[in-house]
Amino acid sequence: MHVHFLDPYRPRTSPVHVLDGRVKFVLTVAFILTASLTPVTAWPVYILLFALMLSVEILSGLGVGYVLKRALLALPFVLAAFPVIFTNGETALFSLSIGSWTLIAHAEGLARFVSVLSVQAAIVMASSTPFPELLQAMRAVGIPRLLVGMFGLMWRYLFVLVDEALRLMGARAARSGQSTESGHRYGRSVLWRARVTGGMAGNLFLRAFERSDRIYVAMLSRGYDGEVRLLPLPPMTGATWGALVAGLALLGLLLSFGILFWG
Repeated sequence: MHVHFLDPYRPRTSPVHVLDGRVKFVLTVAFILTASLTPVTAWPVYILLFALMLSVEILSGLGVGYVLKRALLALPFVLAAFPVIFTNGETALFSLSIGSWTLIAHAEGLARFVSVLSVQAAIVMASSTPFPELLQAMRAVGIPRLLVGMFGLMWRYLFVLVDEALRLMGARAARSGQSTESGHRYGRSVLWRARVTGGMAGNLFLRAFERSDRIYVAMLSRGYDGEVRLLPLPPMTGATWGALVAGLALLGLLLSFGILFWG
């Protein structure tokens, strides 16, 4: 099976992959909410949530390394949240001296920073569930049709946009000469390179805009009314309901445990 390099879905035969997409979507949202609502001082609960996430990653067959590698996509957001450790909170954990500066890490800020790492749950869900099934799961739980339609179209034509960009880069490479002299510098100055890149970006925007207009007219002529229709999902079985209830009960128990003892 060919998998586009942008598509996070990785087919496996694990129990996580065969689980109903609605269950995975609901449990992922519940996991993120649990990590966000857990009191900042409930470190045992955070450790249990982290262990639960690692167990799911191993059970899915994706591997911890794969999920962490995909999580690097969220690195800019993690770095943006990093100062929260030293600026948010009252309970001091340790201090760090950098020259004349003294940074004090707080438990509250560290907890907020750790909660950002719950993006791993979303990565596991996206890597174990085909995107059309995720769209069906969103509609099944009551997310508005317009919003789900926007998600679907954005995802579908992201690949078209990337393919157009690759086609432009291939055309540029086919028209670019290369010298065989050693030490010869390809291209010109940085300003010249920026001008070429800007021209390619503008060309890509115009081609994408014109193509999107043609696609939309074609969709309207075929009866598009704002919703992409797919085959209906099968009814949830007793085992599927059991997995959903068990997962929600476990997360609810962890959240309640944290609130009762550290709230």
